[in-house]
Amino acid sequence: MRSMDDKVALVTGGSSGIGKAAAIAFAREGAKVVIADIQADKGMETSRMINKSYGVSIFVKADVSRQKDVEKIIKRTVETYGRLDCAFNNAGIEGEQAATADCTVENWDRVMNINLRGVWLCMKYELIQMIKQKVGSIVNTSSVAGRVGFENISPYTASKHGILGLTKAAALEYATSGIRINAVCPGVIQTEMIDRFTGGDKEKEYQLIAKEPMRRMGTPEEVAEAVLWLCSKAASFVTGHSLNVDGGFVAQ
Repeated sequence: MRSMDDKVALVTGGSSGIGKAAAIAFAREGAKVVIADIQADKGMETSRMINKSYGVSIFVKADVSRQKDVEKIIKRTVETYGRLDCAFNNAGIEGEQAATADCTVENWDRVMNINLRGVWLCMKYELIQMIKQKVGSIVNTSSVAGRVGFENISPYTASKHGILGLTKAAALEYATSGIRINAVCPGVIQTEMIDRFTGGDKEKEYQLIAKEPMRRMGTPEEVAEAVLWLCSKAASFVTGHSLNVDGGFVAQ
C-alpha cells in the first residue's frame, strides 16, 4: 500500500510552489486531494494535472483570511470525500519589504491576516471535522523566519513565529484526541516567492544560496516529502514539532 491510500488530504496554497508539490505528492501516495487557493487558474491546472497523471483531486477557490471561505473549503471536502484526514496549511505571502518603522499598517494587516489568521482559521474548522472523526493530522507551514529574525520583512517573520506558537498550543490541546499537529520550517526554497524576493537579481540569489550550508536552494518536492512524513503513520508519536527543511540554515 502507498502511505496515503484511502486518505483525504487538504492543501491550501496548492496552486504553486511547495503547496503544488505537496498536492502532487499526496496524490501520488494515494490520497484524494483538495486544493484550495486564491489563484483559480493555477489551482485548477494543478488539479487537472493530478487527475490526469496521479489520482483524484478537486479545486476550491478560497481566501484563507476569510472565515466563510475557510468554512466552504471544509464543507466541500466533506461533501465530496466524506472526511478529512490530513491538512497542510501552506497558504502564505511574503508581503512588501521595508524596515519595521517604514512598514505600512496595510502591509502588516495583509500579511498577518493571510499567514497567521489564515492558518488559525483553517485549523479551527479542520479540527472541528477531525474531532468528529477522532483522528487527523495537520501540518502548518512556518519558515526559518519562524526560527530567527530577518531584516525588512518583520510582518512575515512575526507571522511565521506565531505559527510555531499556534502549532504547539493546539498540539497540546488535542494530544489525546487522535489528532497530531506539527509544522515545517522551509529554508531557501526555489519557488516563485524567492523569485519575487530576488527580483531576478543573480547577486541577491547568490547571497541567499551563500547563507545555506549546503550551498544550494531546496526544492518544493523536498519540503513536500517532509510534510507527507509528518502526516503518515511513520510519525505517529510526533506532535507539536517543527521540522526544519533548510539545508542546515538554523544550525549555524
